[in-house]
Amino acid sequence: MTGERRTALLRIMPRIVTGIVMATGLSGLLLFGPPDTYPVAQLLLFVAGFFLCQGLLVQHHARGLGISFNLTDIPMVIALFYLPPFWVVATKFLAAALFFGRRYVREDIGLLKPTFNTGLTAAGTVFAALYVQYMGLGPAADPRTWLVLVSAILFMGVVSTVFMSAMLYFLSGWAAVVRAWSGFLLTMVGPVLAACVGVIFLVLLDATLWSGILIGLVVLALVYLTRSYMTLRRQRQVLRELNDFTQLVVDSVSSKRLIDAMLGRLRDILSAESATVWVPASGRYAQIRLTSAVDDAGLTDLDPIPDSLQRQVMESGTGVLLSPKHGTAEQLAELEAAGLRGAMLVPLRSGDEVYGCLSVADRIGGEISHFVPVDLQLLETIAGSVGIAVQNERLLDQLRYDAYHDPLTGLPSRRRSLAALQEALSITVPGEVVAVFMFDMDSLHEINDALGHEAGDTALREFARRLKEHSPAASFIGRIDSDEFILQTRLASTDAAVETARRLREEVQGPFEVGGVAVSLSAAVGVVTHPDFAADADELLKRADGATRQAKDSADGVQLYHAGLESESLRRIGLAADLRKALDRGRLEVHFQPKVRLDRELDADGAVVGAEALVRWSHPTYGAVAPEEFIPIAASTGQLGRLTDTVLDEALRRSAEWAGEDGPLPMSVNLSPRTLSDNEFPDRVAALLERHGVPGDRLTFEITEDDVVSGEPRLTPALERLHEMGVRLSVDDFGAGYSSLAYLRRLPVQEIKIDLRFVQGMATDDDDRAIVEAVLGLARHFAIDVVAEGIETHQTVEQLRGLHCEAGQGYYFSRPLPPDRFAAWLDGRGWNRGQARLRVV
Repeated sequence: MTGERRTALLRIMPRIVTGIVMATGLSGLLLFGPPDTYPVAQLLLFVAGFFLCQGLLVQHHARGLGISFNLTDIPMVIALFYLPPFWVVATKFLAAALFFGRRYVREDIGLLKPTFNTGLTAAGTVFAALYVQYMGLGPAADPRTWLVLVSAILFMGVVSTVFMSAMLYFLSGWAAVVRAWSGFLLTMVGPVLAACVGVIFLVLLDATLWSGILIGLVVLALVYLTRSYMTLRRQRQVLRELNDFTQLVVDSVSSKRLIDAMLGRLRDILSAESATVWVPASGRYAQIRLTSAVDDAGLTDLDPIPDSLQRQVMESGTGVLLSPKHGTAEQLAELEAAGLRGAMLVPLRSGDEVYGCLSVADRIGGEISHFVPVDLQLLETIAGSVGIAVQNERLLDQLRYDAYHDPLTGLPSRRRSLAALQEALSITVPGEVVAVFMFDMDSLHEINDALGHEAGDTALREFARRLKEHSPAASFIGRIDSDEFILQTRLASTDAAVETARRLREEVQGPFEVGGVAVSLSAAVGVVTHPDFAADADELLKRADGATRQAKDSADGVQLYHAGLESESLRRIGLAADLRKALDRGRLEVHFQPKVRLDRELDADGAVVGAEALVRWSHPTYGAVAPEEFIPIAASTGQLGRLTDTVLDEALRRSAEWAGEDGPLPMSVNLSPRTLSDNEFPDRVAALLERHGVPGDRLTFEITEDDVVSGEPRLTPALERLHEMGVRLSVDDFGAGYSSLAYLRRLPVQEIKIDLRFVQGMATDDDDRAIVEAVLGLARHFAIDVVAEGIETHQTVEQLRGLHCEAGQGYYFSRPLPPDRFAAWLDGRGWNRGQARLRVV
């Protein structure tokens, strides 16, 4: 029989055979015809008896299908004696329909199988009733009656096996039919014994109906014992199969035939037409995809199950049962498109990691046989043994690989990079230097905060890809920290190393897209060479790190290590310790720079609209330390919160002290995004406002434009809370970044400060003047206050007045002043006579 013909028969003949057996049962009802009497009580009793005993099965399996006997033969004997043939067939048919219909609803067996079993039950009963009708029955105590009833049960079993053989022939061929009849000769012992028990019950009932009580007790005991036996038998069978499978796996590992033996045995245990193992390629390990099928002598690389289903199982980490009653519509559609009726897929694990998929497809038995949930549990248990065995052969190499490689980018880790550097330093080549470049990615924290860590991981992978693509031949590249990469190569000279660093930085930087958002990649690059500046790998890496920190402030983002960097690093360490002492002892000062109105002549009639608080530090050794130097040190050493609180406390104290007639002097304080990320910061602000008696609308926090935009999702909760308290938000250095006023409208922004580069250039540069004019026009449209900072000349003041800019700040009015001098400056401006609050009109 050709494969195509067999496939066609598998789809058509089961339905034909099912129709024949169902027609045989219904024909028997027509043949016997309905009797004149309707013993309702007896009929209900027999239907209940058949239904109960139908579930007490003892099965013989033949390639996935079972020839079985059950305890329905006991009530069958009694029904054949007491009921007319029509009612024997009708009650048996009704009980079978209820039983198998219930299984169709509750279990995954499809519609065809319960229909076939119901028809098979009815057809066998018809022949048994015909046989009894033909042979005739005597009294219940007559041995001939006993013989006729027992032989009727045997005859019914023969008829059922004939119909079953027809089904098996079209499903599995003659070999299955032969095994079925061999099993029949053994399993007929059960029906004969059941029939004998039925005869005994019949004799007892014929003697007295009270014996029904004893029979009921015996039946209950028999039901309990049978169920317990079947459960125990099933458990022992599963344990035996698992034990045999485990032993097979152990033996196969040593003989190097693990997958071949494992898949073949797995297919037999689950009566599947095919079994497949798939392990995707990982690192240097090649893909494994092998299938054992019924019709193939060996393993093939043809996987019947769709690849997408296997990936779903690996991603979810949970097993999947696909059959007419299990699985989603999409999964079943994919399965049907692959020409399969059913499948089971489970993940292969190594600890918590899923590394592969084990699957079986199409249970043997055609359309009337499907996998059920208990089969999935067995496959998951088997997968545990398989997973351990498959991984044992790869585990040691994988552990070595993982210990020395970064899992995200696949690059060597810090440990491996140090070893590689030491190896390179041990080999001296005349006319060459060992050049080490350390790349520190910019803005990785901002990407993580704004777009999520998945976007940050994507950025890291993209950076690593670009670095590998553009690096010199035979270079070693590693990832040594979260956002730090190292590249080691040999070049002709130190000058060549610097030029290579500049070229590489240009090659790796530039935008790429993550989730529809353009993200720009860039990095600072530190350069150090051997033997010029380092003797061993640890020293070389330390000096490369120092050069990279300095590269962040260099014009081209590249810094070659030199001896002077050591003193700068020591200075940073010393400043960090001294800053903590200065905070503890109150050695930091807060200076104040005024903001003034520009829409009127600057006279003594009160032009002041507020002040900006600026921190200053006079170091006992280094003198005045610029905020641009010590504020980043405070941020990196965890002192930024204390520093901010110190400045804010002093600013609010002076605001209340310098109050005018309409209230405390409006005060502005610069903030870092890191401070706004602190969930407790708004509570500390509220406490300080209350302590000094300053209304919230008299306090403005200034944050740079780039920090507002890049940190929006992270900063919004804190900004909203501050806004509810009445605190104002000002965007500093506006125009130097990449935002727009429309974008900023999503945040509670009340003020923007035009970047001083545009203000200072507007007197000589028409483009700068146009930018200032455009910002003022848009701000007026959105009702946002504007402050021009960096005003140094009277000409700039007049131009800003001509553009109707209402407020300004800069050296033209005053430098930042200590509190006592600022108080004197206020007195000179007549602040105490009262001022209206700034508002753009």
